[in-house]
Amino acid sequence: MQTKTNRIESIDVLRGLVMVIMALDHVRDYFHYGSILGDPSDLETTTPILFFTRFITHYCAPVFVFLAGTSAYLYGSKKTKGELAKFLFTRGLWLIFLEFAFNNLIWTFDLSYSFQVVQVIWTIGVSMLCLSLLIYLPKVAILGIGLVLVAGHNLLDTRIAEGESFQSLLWYVLHQQKFLVLAPDRMVVIMYPLIPWMGVMALGYCFGELYSKEYNAARRKKILIGLGLGSVALFVVLRGLNGYGDLLPWSVQDTTTKTILSFFSVTKYPPSLIFLCMTLGPAFLFLAVFENAKNKLSNFFLVYGRVPFFYYFLHMIVIHGLAILGIILSGGDWRLMILSAENVMSGKLASYGYSLPVVYLVWIGVVLLLYPLSYWYMKYKAKNKDKQWLSYL
Repeated sequence: MQTKTNRIESIDVLRGLVMVIMALDHVRDYFHYGSILGDPSDLETTTPILFFTRFITHYCAPVFVFLAGTSAYLYGSKKTKGELAKFLFTRGLWLIFLEFAFNNLIWTFDLSYSFQVVQVIWTIGVSMLCLSLLIYLPKVAILGIGLVLVAGHNLLDTRIAEGESFQSLLWYVLHQQKFLVLAPDRMVVIMYPLIPWMGVMALGYCFGELYSKEYNAARRKKILIGLGLGSVALFVVLRGLNGYGDLLPWSVQDTTTKTILSFFSVTKYPPSLIFLCMTLGPAFLFLAVFENAKNKLSNFFLVYGRVPFFYYFLHMIVIHGLAILGIILSGGDWRLMILSAENVMSGKLASYGYSLPVVYLVWIGVVLLLYPLSYWYMKYKAKNKDKQWLSYL
C-alpha cells in the first residue's frame, strides 16, 4: 500500500474522508424518494435521519475548497511565484471547461445540455484564477481579503436581484443562488455563488504555511486546536444570538427535535459565516488529532484524497449509471434519468426513488467499487510525477 511521497498525509486523509461522505449526498440525489425536487432540510417534511444524511455532507465542499487553497500553497513552496500563478490560472481554466463541458453531462446525461447546473468545480476553477493573482500580495493581505470575504459577505444578504439583466446575472454568480428558467426546455441553476468560496480558498492558501517544512509540529497542533475550538464556539455564539452570520434564523419549533434541527439548518448557498464556522472548525480539530494517525482506515481514505478529481468524476458516472440500471430493473422508464430541463420541470420525478437504507447500501457499494481504480490511479500518479498533465486531474 505504501507509496513514497512528500505529501502531507493528514490533509489527504481528511480530503479523502470528505470525498467519501460526498458520495453519500450524490447517491441520495439519485436514489432517495423525491430527492430530485425535494429538500432534505425542510423541517416540515424531513426526518432526523434524512436531515443528518444531508447535514453530514455539508462538510464536503468547504473542506475541499479550503484544502485546494492549502494544496496550492504547498505546491507553490517548490515553485516560483510565476510558475505557481501559471499553474493556478491554467488549472482554473481547465476546471471551468470541465464544469460546463463534462461535469454537467455526467450529472444529467442530457446531450442537449438543456439543464445546466453551476457547481463546485466551476467555483474552484474561478477561485484558482483569482488566487493566481492574489499570490503576488503579501500573505497578510491575502489573509485579510479572505477574512473579509468569508466574515463580511453576509452583509450583502439583503440585496436580492431579480430578472435576467446583466447586473442581476452578475449578482447571481457572485452572491445569490438562483434557478433560471430561460425557456420551457432550458434551465440554469447557479448553485455556488463565488464571493465566499473565493475567500475560503484564500484562507486555505494562507493556512498552508502551517504545513511548511520548517514549521514546528507542536505549535501547529496548538494552532489547529485553537482554530477548531474557536470556530465551533463562534458558530454556537452567532447561531445562538440569531443575528448576523446566516440568511435564515433558527426558531423554536413544536418539538425539541425540530428545534435542534432548526438550529443546525444553516445556509450553504452561498455558504454563510455560520455555515463555514460549523464545517471548517471540526476539520481543524480532525487535522490536529489525526496528524500522525497511520492505520488501515486512514490508508483507505488516503487513496481517495490523493486522486480527488479522478474520483469525483468517476463516482458521478457510476452513481448516475446505477440509477438508470435501477429504473430498468424495477420496470420503470430509464429515460426519466436523463435529467433534461423538461424532465426536471415536468414533475415526473416527484414520486421516483428508494428508501434511505437503499441509499446507504448503494453509497457503500459505490465507494468500495471505486477503491481499486482510485488506488491504481494514485500509484500511477506517484510513479509518473514527471508527467505535468497528471497534476490537472
